[in-house]
Amino acid sequence: MTDDLDRTPRGRTLNRRGFLARAGGIAAVIAVGAASGETLLGSDQSAAAAPIRNKTAATAGDDPLTLLQKMISFDTQNFGNGGKTRPYAEMVKGLWDAAGVSSEIIPTPQPDNVHLLARIKGTTSAAPVLLLGHSDVVPVEKDHWSVDPFAGVVKDGQIWGRGALDMKGTNSATISALLRHLGEGGKFERDIIVLTDCDEEAGDYGSSWLAKNHWDKLDCGMVLTEGGWFIAQSDKTTPMLITVTRQDKVYFNLDLYADGTATHSSKPMPDSAIVGLSRAVAELGEYDAPVHLTAVTREYFSALADATHDRRWERAIRMMLRARNQHQLERTAALVVKGSDYPYLHHALLHTTAAYVIEDAGYKENVIPSEAHVRVNCRGIPGGEKPREFLATVRHKMKHRGITVKLATPDGVSEADYLDQLDKTWATPPADLDTPLYQAISKASAQTYPKATFAPALFEAGTSLGPWREHNIPGYGVYPYVIDNDQLIAMHGNDERIYVDALNKGTDFMYRVFNQFRA
Repeated sequence: MTDDLDRTPRGRTLNRRGFLARAGGIAAVIAVGAASGETLLGSDQSAAAAPIRNKTAATAGDDPLTLLQKMISFDTQNFGNGGKTRPYAEMVKGLWDAAGVSSEIIPTPQPDNVHLLARIKGTTSAAPVLLLGHSDVVPVEKDHWSVDPFAGVVKDGQIWGRGALDMKGTNSATISALLRHLGEGGKFERDIIVLTDCDEEAGDYGSSWLAKNHWDKLDCGMVLTEGGWFIAQSDKTTPMLITVTRQDKVYFNLDLYADGTATHSSKPMPDSAIVGLSRAVAELGEYDAPVHLTAVTREYFSALADATHDRRWERAIRMMLRARNQHQLERTAALVVKGSDYPYLHHALLHTTAAYVIEDAGYKENVIPSEAHVRVNCRGIPGGEKPREFLATVRHKMKHRGITVKLATPDGVSEADYLDQLDKTWATPPADLDTPLYQAISKASAQTYPKATFAPALFEAGTSLGPWREHNIPGYGVYPYVIDNDQLIAMHGNDERIYVDALNKGTDFMYRVFNQFRA
């Protein structure tokens, strides 16, 4: 999941021949029993999920768990300037080649950092559907993991590894579902483009670079990427709310600077830059930006109230939606967050957020530095509080502490011009819901999770959809597996994992999405 389109190895690998040889025995690989599986599969598991698997031809890569383990084994960590994605792309290309699908690796100026583009030809000239799934992952803190983050370990009914959730799990479900269709001899009524992109987590050669240089290969009618969460009831497994995101929060960074006297560390002075900045961060960390509800988030929370089995929480949500003034809205929103099994997600959907992500100061242990700095990553709600308004609030709050607050801007772009750019992003309307892709997702939700509620939503983070949005092409997002809050917290963190049965069920979901486009 990207955090900015403008900003600034380890692991087991398999060569293509070895992978294809092992994939031939896919049906006999890894049987996992999960105590939570029956609930995750839902009430229709025997009537709907099983027939999909029974009628599917044995195609290399059509088992999502085995494929995800292969994907995780490739170390595609992105430390801020792109990752090494070629071996991963070559493995996926081998799957497309074996299925008779045309694909190509598109190199970038950075060695071994590539995009992979596959196109399944349709039977008509209808506008293509593009599936967008990034191959790079954020770095790991290996010492803080309880398993090898690149081994694809299966335990406790879950598959563990960097990218299991974000977003190699989605890539596996998507590709496995398409290979099932192809294994059945299925054809689609329009082209299906599958883009495995690089530099999504950071770097110079992501989707914007690709669109600038190869737009003719990316032009389409609709895009599906990462985004909407499939969240569970309080038991952590029963599907509650299935969402598809149609809009991302607005990404921007602030830099906070404190100044002090530089001197010998044997004689500390009260104006320490580090101490001053620490106090400022502590004060700002206690601040909650105002609650904002938009048409998109109102629809989401209304669906959430319909979906939950927790009657007390339902009442809190409905009170929030009926709030008549800002004071009532703040009080009821606090109750909603407090009562949620996903409190950090729901807090993020109601507020501009500020996360303290990088701190630096000093260069030698016997020198008190003259400056300390912290990077604050912020996400604004489109149609809610503008980034410029949040910046003004932070500056006002930090003024009495003597803290300088700067908006981080791209090279060569002034603050004023960048604020204008952010205003445009803030004002970008959500994706249209009257499209074949959205309808396909809605139908697949009803078929796969019949007892869950379906709704469009706001994505609390960001994606690579920028180039398509600039061309007014509707883009949506799903992570097609039911998760609990602990798994959500592990995203971009330690011990990232998803339920194996949720992955299988999510693959059935993706199969049904694509089934709406069968010729």
